[in-house]
Amino acid sequence: MEDLTGRRLVVVTGASSGIGLAAAMHLACRGDQVVLVGRDPARLQAAAERVRENSGARPELFRADFAVLDDVRRLAEQLRAAYDRIDVLANNAGAIALQPLVTVDGFEMSIQANHLAPFLLTNLLADRVDRVVVTASGAHRFGALDPDDLNKPLRAYRPMGAYGTSKQANILFTAEAARRCPDMSAYSFHPGVVRTRFANDSRLVAFGMRFMPFRSPEKGAETLVWLANQEHSRLINGGYYVDRRPRRPLRKAADPQLAARLWAASAKAVGLDG
Repeated sequence: MEDLTGRRLVVVTGASSGIGLAAAMHLACRGDQVVLVGRDPARLQAAAERVRENSGARPELFRADFAVLDDVRRLAEQLRAAYDRIDVLANNAGAIALQPLVTVDGFEMSIQANHLAPFLLTNLLADRVDRVVVTASGAHRFGALDPDDLNKPLRAYRPMGAYGTSKQANILFTAEAARRCPDMSAYSFHPGVVRTRFANDSRLVAFGMRFMPFRSPEKGAETLVWLANQEHSRLINGGYYVDRRPRRPLRKAADPQLAARLWAASAKAVGLDG
């Protein structure tokens, strides 16, 4: 692993447990200043205590619910007020809904929590962020993204279809961010099938994992940490990685025209198009 010199500021969303917490602990132990973002204050405090116990440093905490876009806007304002520069923004927060759920903003839960919220946060912080790492998934194979109708999964709802569509959006967004933001690099990755609280909250996912090989959160976080640490010159800007190696996603997640359409639709959806 490339050991970048100097203490960096790393913001990790979805950091209360699972991959996010594992990555935060690793990064804090190597000397980075980590900032944890999560939805539940009690779980955030518990995560901060684990990071402190392992690294000796207490991380900063910010609460935000990605199912509420106003929370994301407030989070961006707080981060901008606190930090002049963010070396790494790890867009790791994620959700899967077993039934069709609509957020207060009017969007299907998975596409908002997994794509629209990090899309908004990244854009609001773009002038201060050097590198974005996005937790995507091989589940993008189940995606059927239609930028003209982001709520399409609500009809004939299938949990993995909705989740896969949001993961397809993650990969397309990462590639388009690399094209549109010359001062910010962006990378996405598949963490593998990870046994985390995220899976435990979903009976469907937990059932499926009984029949699938799974990884620990620490193993799932390895590629995130690796992407956060590598020199830019060693990575493919906009690339999708699996087990620290570049992989080409399925065609529907590697279409530049679809990515551009998604960007325009997402900007309109979160109020950034005007």
